[in-house]
Amino acid sequence: MASTTDEKPAKKPAKKRATTKRKKNLVIVESPSKAKTIEKYLGSNYKVVASIGHIRDLPKSQMGVDIENDYKPKYINIRGKGDVIKGLKKEAKAAKHVYLASDPDREGEAIAWHLSHILDLNLDASENRVVFNEITKDAVKEAFKHPRQINMDLVDAQQARRVLDRLVGYSISPILWKKVKKGLSAGRVQSVALGLVIARENEIQAFQPDEYWTLDSEFLKERHKFKAAFWGADGKKAALADNEQVQAILARIDQKAGFDVTKVEAKERKRNPQPPFTTSTMQQTANTQLNFRTRKTMMAAQQLYEGINLGGKDGTVGLITYMRTDSTRISELAKNEAATFIVDEYGTEYAATKTVAVKQQEGAQDAHEAIRPTSVLRTPESIKDKLTNDQFRLYSLIWSRFVASQMTAEILDTMAVTIEQNGVIFRANGSKTKFAGFTKAYPAAREKDNKLPELAVGDVVTLAQISPEQHFTQPPARYTEAALVKALEENGVGRPSTYAATIETIQKRNYVRIDAKKFVPTELGILVQNTVQEFFPDVTNIKFTAAVETNLDNVEQGKEEWVEVIDEFFQPFQKELTKAEDEMEKIVLKDELAGFNCEVCGAPMLTKMGRYGKFYACSRFPDCRNTQTIVEEIGLTCPKCKVGQIVERKTKRGRTFYGCSRYPDCDFVSWDKPTKDTLADGTTPKSEDKKATDEANKEVKA
Repeated sequence: MASTTDEKPAKKPAKKRATTKRKKNLVIVESPSKAKTIEKYLGSNYKVVASIGHIRDLPKSQMGVDIENDYKPKYINIRGKGDVIKGLKKEAKAAKHVYLASDPDREGEAIAWHLSHILDLNLDASENRVVFNEITKDAVKEAFKHPRQINMDLVDAQQARRVLDRLVGYSISPILWKKVKKGLSAGRVQSVALGLVIARENEIQAFQPDEYWTLDSEFLKERHKFKAAFWGADGKKAALADNEQVQAILARIDQKAGFDVTKVEAKERKRNPQPPFTTSTMQQTANTQLNFRTRKTMMAAQQLYEGINLGGKDGTVGLITYMRTDSTRISELAKNEAATFIVDEYGTEYAATKTVAVKQQEGAQDAHEAIRPTSVLRTPESIKDKLTNDQFRLYSLIWSRFVASQMTAEILDTMAVTIEQNGVIFRANGSKTKFAGFTKAYPAAREKDNKLPELAVGDVVTLAQISPEQHFTQPPARYTEAALVKALEENGVGRPSTYAATIETIQKRNYVRIDAKKFVPTELGILVQNTVQEFFPDVTNIKFTAAVETNLDNVEQGKEEWVEVIDEFFQPFQKELTKAEDEMEKIVLKDELAGFNCEVCGAPMLTKMGRYGKFYACSRFPDCRNTQTIVEEIGLTCPKCKVGQIVERKTKRGRTFYGCSRYPDCDFVSWDKPTKDTLADGTTPKSEDKKATDEANKEVKA
């Protein structure tokens, strides 16, 4: 019988919710920005975190290398990384699998190795190393299909360089501190770079100029003017050594009579594009074309590699391939994409059917592609509003160079014309672009047209002007950053990824200063280099250092054991250390009278050598601590206030600039050395110059 009550039906027992979370794969990279980009590509099954660079290194307070035990490095957790390491351990413990995706080079491999040690991963069994040359969705996903074990040859190559640099730096520097002055240092690549700057300065100082003359002229054919230069006389090429020879030539010329065109050579000349950038060529070109310092170039390149938020469906994406490479190789996929783009954008005739083969530099590892855009379809202009000015300029340079490398040659029509009168010969050379070729995408590489009028053998032209001019041969130019990078690379010293740090070190130590964008050695730099060269000749020897570099590359290729390479260097080096300790005399840096008295206590002021160069200090130190920076007038009045004198100053990083002596009442500054001509155009200060002025005018304490 059915119940007549209002009983409610019994509730079904509730399903028990799962309390266990699904484990994710953990991916460790170096930088937080890189982590965000990669996590977006990999999806919800992955968690990507950053180690923020190295987590272990040699201690700063001691050598950290056991010389008696096969140069075993004593690694410690880097100070300040405790919370990062703790977090990484926690994440690794909770992860389904751990992947190490640091940069695809020696340094990145070493970081992965140190992480595997900290996280107690099984090196022999774990295939957890993932590498990719570009941070794009396809490249990252493909890389995670092919994880591998850590490459110990790459790790050993990094360890060998780190240990060798530590042995050199931490052995020589204390001797310099004891015998010369505290705060000095020497290094395997640093000393060679400084040596190059000093050797060039010695060449300049020893240079003896030779006199020579030129006879540049202007000729007319009908109304068309063109330039020609004296070539020789009586069928023979000749140089004009002095005014006497010039007058002899001029005496043979009838300036009112015509000149005969005796030879016309018309040719077609091809200019092939350069290959895409390596690290070194990118640094050099950015310095010469964009006026970027080496460190600035690498910083902007790192940002472009790690990823820029483009918005929309693209989101954050890496714009260039890995920027530390010495290879000019390009993948077939990138070549095909570039070819399609070039045909669509410029026409079939601009796409190269076969790109110019480039011989790899000796020692180049070819581990990665050249530096190129990850997609040539992302033109600089299409993403300009997403980039900073520095990023845009560097990306434009990389994009243009890559696209140009996949294009046809520029074709020039050239003409060489010989003009004669009474046996005196002039030559004129002209050219004009017949086909733009690769310069269509890379205008910076285009040659300027120098058109000549239509000329034929038998034509008569008239002399419009002749200009005898005296000259003197010039000494070799001082090194710019680009030139120094090129010299280091050509000599096989160091590696492009380390050049920025090397150049910054010799500036910070006040071994060199920058004048008109060129390196000039300081007294301190010359003193240190001469001392190191006397007692440690191998450290400053270019060929020896290059040979060591080759041996270190052999470690990377598995051809040599890193301990043997270190030992071969260190055994003779150790004898040099003992000799230096015993025989190097203490060098006393004598103070000089400055020639004026202290404005605080009236005692004589002295010129002293400090960490940042020479400065004035009171002779009653430490009772009186008055100091002054040394400024040098360059003989020009400030164009802004019309009262003060322009003086040479330095930032704390050792960079030279020029400012008004009446600072802070007048804030005129210029990075380049002003001249009467440049001041005539009303130069005004820039914001970055104001910042440098503020920095330099703060009291510098030695």
